[in-house]
Amino acid sequence: MLSLYKYTTDSLLFFNLRSIYFHLAIPQIFFALNLFTFFLFSAISLSARMANLVDKAMDYVSEKVANMPKPEASVTNVDLKGISFGSVEYLANVSVSNPYSHSIPICEISYSLKSDGRVIATGKVPDPGSLKASDSTMLDVGVNVPHSVLISLARDIGRDWDIDYELQIGLVIDLPVIGNFTIPLSTKGEIKLPTMSDVFA
Repeated sequence: MLSLYKYTTDSLLFFNLRSIYFHLAIPQIFFALNLFTFFLFSAISLSARMANLVDKAMDYVSEKVANMPKPEASVTNVDLKGISFGSVEYLANVSVSNPYSHSIPICEISYSLKSDGRVIATGKVPDPGSLKASDSTMLDVGVNVPHSVLISLARDIGRDWDIDYELQIGLVIDLPVIGNFTIPLSTKGEIKLPTMSDVFA
């Protein structure tokens, strides 16, 4: 009887302790879950606000960059420059104005010459130099066209020694803050094919 009483007493004590533990633990668990939920939603809200701030900052920078003064360029003339053994060189004069009080490096000048719907010459200008500070700079863009291309073009077109052309130039400069910036240029007109007198001039 004493053993049974002791067993029953111990069981009741264990049950009461477990009941007390669960009664104490469950509120703590709910508190921890609520706290976790609060911090989670706070983090999400903060992340959304940060993303909104970043978007506004990017829009502000983009607007400022778009309104920054930039160099302007135009093609003033395209004409026959000379004839070599394998090609004919045309010269395009490009005027570029620099609004800044310091010189601007020219990274690259590329060109593409088209006639009768086909590309007849492409290339780049080596060592293009830089733009003068607060001034206009005249750039010479030499365009080399192989003799064979011009002869084929003249034969296919079947017209006089004037051909229609479209010249596209990409002027890449290094602007402060912005970095590499391309000024696209395009001009159309007529250029003369070289004659025999030009060859032996």
